[in-house]
Amino acid sequence: MSFTALQAMKAYGQAVSTAKTGGDEAGAAKLDFGAMVKDAISSVATDTTKAEQMTMASASGKVDLIDVVSAVNEAEMTLETVIAVRDEVIKAYQDILRMPI
Repeated sequence: MSFTALQAMKAYGQAVSTAKTGGDEAGAAKLDFGAMVKDAISSVATDTTKAEQMTMASASGKVDLIDVVSAVNEAEMTLETVIAVRDEVIKAYQDILRMPI
């Protein structure tokens, strides 16, 4: 089972809520948004590579078309998730820039 971007975001969200509701300082220090983003981008690259390999295998007749469609769909969903997170981060940054000092 691969660790998708959506799963990474859910795990990060759960860790943050645990830290806020009674986790200790050490648990909060272990949270690393940068590592979560890095894992999500790595997941996109992995899923895209898998989809490309499945497409090539399909062209040579080694893989069924449904497997190719599933791999491409998974890669697309992972990429869309990462793009959505990126858009929200940019939006939050822009909101911070607009705050009066």
